[in-house]
Amino acid sequence: MRPGTALQAVLLAVLLVGLRAATGRLLSASDLDLRGGQPVCRGGTQRPCYKVIYFHDTSRRLNFEEAKEACRRDGGQLVSIESEDEQKLIEKFIENLLPSDGDFWIGLRRREEKQSNSTACQDLYAWTDGSISQFRNWYVDEPSCGSEVCVVMYHQPSAPAGIGGPYMFQWNDDRCNMKNNFICKYSDEKPAVPSREAEGEETELTTPVLPEETQEEDAKKTFKESREAALNLAYILIPSIPLLLLLVVTTVVCWVWICRKRQKTGAARP
Repeated sequence: MRPGTALQAVLLAVLLVGLRAATGRLLSASDLDLRGGQPVCRGGTQRPCYKVIYFHDTSRRLNFEEAKEACRRDGGQLVSIESEDEQKLIEKFIENLLPSDGDFWIGLRRREEKQSNSTACQDLYAWTDGSISQFRNWYVDEPSCGSEVCVVMYHQPSAPAGIGGPYMFQWNDDRCNMKNNFICKYSDEKPAVPSREAEGEETELTTPVLPEETQEEDAKKTFKESREAALNLAYILIPSIPLLLLLVVTTVVCWVWICRKRQKTGAARP
């Protein structure tokens, strides 16, 4: 082993452990509080109401079951889209957010049963909130009906258009463990907070207030994570200083001993 190799290996291991310790866990449904978001209702107060949950930070997005649970904990369900008018309404909600690329979970999922020759794959999809609506807005050649069971609404404004046009707001079956944004729907008849707009309007298009999604909060979070990473690394390195010094001394002694041995061997040769 070359001199200093052992020391380099130890330093690399310490750095890797520190970085791993500083890495936070991914967001789960139990971590997400949707109560701070303002639902958007028809006419300001009429049910159903909606929350469009969009995360610019992709690591905060949820899989299908996590998104379903987050909506349930907030008193709603993953959205069921029961007509073309409702589809257009949700498209407007999303457009008002001006989001970047990122699909949205909706509450459509393929039932866990084998497909028979008489049952088309498309007929196996059902709404998780119990809606019996047969309205569908599939992208061309979807659903693919393989291992992709859960359904997203496309939102890929920067993607090149496919055979069915831009990947914008059509539906696609996807693997349920993929991380996406999502849309909640609140259909039960509970009193809603009146909006500032006149109640006579057909649709309230106020942009929902999303949890912790402002640039200022993102900057604070990034600074906090960087500081925690530095502290974790310091906590690991400081107790390791005596060991590192011992390794340095041992390496130097071994190197000196090897050099002297080589000198003696060279002098002993005729």
